[in-house]
Amino acid sequence: MGIENKNDVLSKAVSEVEASKGYMRLQKLFDDATFTQVDAFAKSEGGYAEAVAGYGYINGTGVYAIAQNSDLSGGAMSQAQAAKIKKVYDLAQKTGVPVITIYDSIGGRLTEGSQLLTAYGEILKMSSALSGVIPQISVVLGPCLGTQALIAACGDVVIAAKGAEFSLDVNTGSTAEKAFENGTAHLLAEDEEDAIAIARDVASMLPANNIETAAGFEFADASENVADNTPANDIPELVADDGSYLELSAAYGDDAVTALATLTGITVGFVSAGTKVLGGDACKKIARFVRFCDAFSIPVITFVDSEKFCCLKSAARVSSAYAEATTAKISVITGEAYGALYVALAGTGSNADITFAYPNASVSPLNPYASAVIMLGDEIGKELKGSANPQADKEALVAKFKAENCSVFEAAANGYVEDVITPSATRAKLASALDMLIGKRVQRLPKKHNNLFI
Repeated sequence: MGIENKNDVLSKAVSEVEASKGYMRLQKLFDDATFTQVDAFAKSEGGYAEAVAGYGYINGTGVYAIAQNSDLSGGAMSQAQAAKIKKVYDLAQKTGVPVITIYDSIGGRLTEGSQLLTAYGEILKMSSALSGVIPQISVVLGPCLGTQALIAACGDVVIAAKGAEFSLDVNTGSTAEKAFENGTAHLLAEDEEDAIAIARDVASMLPANNIETAAGFEFADASENVADNTPANDIPELVADDGSYLELSAAYGDDAVTALATLTGITVGFVSAGTKVLGGDACKKIARFVRFCDAFSIPVITFVDSEKFCCLKSAARVSSAYAEATTAKISVITGEAYGALYVALAGTGSNADITFAYPNASVSPLNPYASAVIMLGDEIGKELKGSANPQADKEALVAKFKAENCSVFEAAANGYVEDVITPSATRAKLASALDMLIGKRVQRLPKKHNNLFI
């Protein structure tokens, strides 16, 4: 075969690969003219492997990516596809670079039998080994079922486009919307273009690996200050750099907020507990998010206005995540913070590096009502004797006790709060604390992992 004919063969092969859906999706994902393929011409049964893989840049950040080709045998998993995926994971491990995987596959090539099970197992093992080492972003654009759904769900951030199938059971027909509601998917995109754009934003915001820190960003100041009586769950978006706020798992455990954003150009994780009782799903969401931020040394900023946990198991789950996290941790008590909830989310003794509080906040080792009843039992009985409206008078006595014994200034006097700040000063105070804590280093006793609730 002459040189001219070889060039023709190469040109035809390149054209076939570049016409595939997976290739075009990766072109949208990466910055213009930066995508380079890995194993571009790898073959599977009767054609090219059912996925496109390679590396490139997203807003100047190096990233590896894999996109399943649903227009090649429905994107069915095969040994050839698995080999490409494993090669990308291996390269990402060696170079400390994030991996983005786009899922769109009808399943696996059943003709490959037990060999396919081995391939799935090896991919899952590699993905798990790299968890907490490099960021892994899953983007579900089409069918993602069975074992592939299990691998996708293990991503640090999971983005699913509306209408995509995403389920462990191939017969349930579970949609991306349901996965978003039950917390499996962190972000729900309107369509393919939106999902890819979100993946670009997330990849740009995260550090490349667990050793590096996220790059600094140009930023715009927040568009407005926090006002008095602003609900705790609304505060993170108000203090974040304008246009940087990205809430995760918004439909799951919605009595709490978890979000990625930047604050004066530094990537941070925001947590807000802003309901009277913090529910079980909210606790799971918070714990997972804090562990994710800690894995990549992303500072965690927590806003607290909640009286108690729904149950002991949920309390243990959250307190474990915060206590084990060595990343910078800043807490702001905006309202109520009592007992175990204060200790878990805002206590400097075991968790927070710095705790701020608003002037109207209330801190107590026990719910103020219970404290008042215990400490003022006889006095309350005397005061209410012969009262025309005992319930109202009792509430007044409790309120007086709360004001005198549970004020944030009392907590600050005892060292439980570092500073009392006005709501309008929140962003400035957080930025200053973040600047001082950004170089925080903590050494832990050597171990594989803790054995507490996850």
